[in-house]
Formats: sequence, structure tokens, C-alpha cells
Amino acid sequence: MRDFPSCFGENGVQISDTATTTTTPPPPPPTTAAKTAQNLVTCTYHCNLHNSSSFIITITWSKTLIGHHLSAQINNPINQSLCKLQIKPTLFSKSKGYRNFQVGPTQIHFFYDLSIAKFTTSPEPIRDFYFAIAINQELILQLGDMEKQLIKKLNTNRFNFTSFPPNSILISKKEHIFGKKSYSTTAQFNGKGQIHEISIECDTINTIDPSLVVRIDGKSVMQVKRLRWKFRGNYTILVDGLPVEVYWDVYDWFNDNNGGKLIGGNGVFLFQTCLSAEKLWGSAISWSNSLVKEKESMGLGLGFCLVLCVWKDE
Repeated sequence: MRDFPSCFGENGVQISDTATTTTTPPPPPPTTAAKTAQNLVTCTYHCNLHNSSSFIITITWSKTLIGHHLSAQINNPINQSLCKLQIKPTLFSKSKGYRNFQVGPTQIHFFYDLSIAKFTTSPEPIRDFYFAIAINQELILQLGDMEKQLIKKLNTNRFNFTSFPPNSILISKKEHIFGKKSYSTTAQFNGKGQIHEISIECDTINTIDPSLVVRIDGKSVMQVKRLRWKFRGNYTILVDGLPVEVYWDVYDWFNDNNGGKLIGGNGVFLFQTCLSAEKLWGSAISWSNSLVKEKESMGLGLGFCLVLCVWKDE
């Protein structure tokens, strides 16, 4: 069986081969500090200007012991980095304003108000904020629910935006989630369509024969019995009328002992909408940052990809 990603860090996806011997050191024990550092969400957007120019924008929301952190990176269609903005945790409560960059002939402006942003357990804010990016005086990405405040800011700076919201599509999301038996997040599988709640339910401690259940908006769409023997696999579900391939790898949930030391096993789940006949699990892919960058740079309609790194809090 081909490799599957064990987890991803703040700088990308780390590939772990659980079937063969490797010289890569095992991950550290899941201490409170380590888990807090892994609390991050990375969203990648494909954005278009009216002149057909396209850009890849990666937004990373993270939370550490000292607070929230935001990183935004803009790449051109051939995956060359144009600029990067970082808002440090110590400044998050004062994060209101804008920044501008000149990259050759390209003008890049960031507008943000995160000063009263509200959060749940995720490092990604849920309301009371806005974050936007404009390129060459045209709005290309807009996040958050404070639309009126953003428009006022744009008008004050005399920005020309002929369409609102801008033409941007979320193409991938990577997230760490934590729990004892149940894990949940949200995802938008079909461009700007409905936002769905995804929950994964599994008890590997208090049962002899663990099973895995995946629910979309509370409805069971997939169940895996005899999970100790079926710790890897894939299944097709339908969401918004689209086929979604679900891949899971929970090997480390049952094999987290290395030389007598617990290494804090995690499970990985991948939800992929893809019209291509080529399967991600096959010879084409060891799912990594290089794959994501390749898909993004191609700018093709390869659908949406959600990667969940699932940690058990026992």
C-alpha cells in the first residue's frame, strides 16, 4: 500500500511510512504544549482577477500558548511566492488596519480587523472579523462577516471593486482536531455552496471491536467495522450530489508504542472531491505539499480537498 500522510506541521505535510522501516525520528509525545502548537488550520484559495490573472492564497490560522497567529501567503500561478504577511500573537488584539506591498508592477494590499474576533476551539475565527486582500486595486479575497466595515474601509481608500464578494474558491483545508471519541469540523465541498458539519466518531478504548462512523450534518454516511483490521481504506460518499472520496489511516491509533515509549498516535482523514478517474491513493500520489502545489499551479477544476489530523485526548 502506498504511503499516506501521518500528520502535517506548521510548515507543511510530513509523510510517515508505517509499513516499512524509516530513519525519520518518531513524533514527540502528545504533551499539552505540543498539542497547543499543533492547533492550526490552513486554507488555500484559488483567486481570479477580472483580467483572468489568477493567484493562490494560503491562509494559516494557528494558536499557541501565547495567543493566536495569522499567516497569509500569495503565490502566482506557477507557484512563485509574491509576498507574505504575518500577524503575531502579541499583536492580535490590536490587529486593525491595512498593509501594502509593491512586488514589481503588482500592488498588494491587506485589510484586516481581528481585534474583536470570536473563536471556539478552533484557531480559525467564526465571526466578528474581516480579512481581505486586494491586488492592483481589485479585491481578490474576502473572509469574515464584517462586510459593511470592510466596504467602508475600501471606500475610504478609494478602491475599485466591481463585484462583491470577489471571485475566490476554497480548494483545500488542513486542520488538526482533538477529542476523546468524537471529532468535528466544517467544510464547503462545492465552491461557494453549503457549509457542512463533518463529525467522526470512534471509541478505541472502551470497546473490544472498535468501529468508525462519519456523519455529514448529523447523518451517517460511512461506517467502518472491525477497525483494528481495517485501519486504512477508502470509501465514496455523496455530498451536494457530488462524489467525495474518503480516505482514512488510523494505524497509529492502535500502534502507538515504539520501544516502550508512547508516541501519541494520530489518525488522518482525507475528503476529496475529484472528477478525475485517477485515484489519489494510487501510484500518482503520496499526498504532500508538492501535490497541493501542483494542483494549485495547474489551476484546474480538481475539486476540494480536506485533510484532518485527528488526535485523541485520553
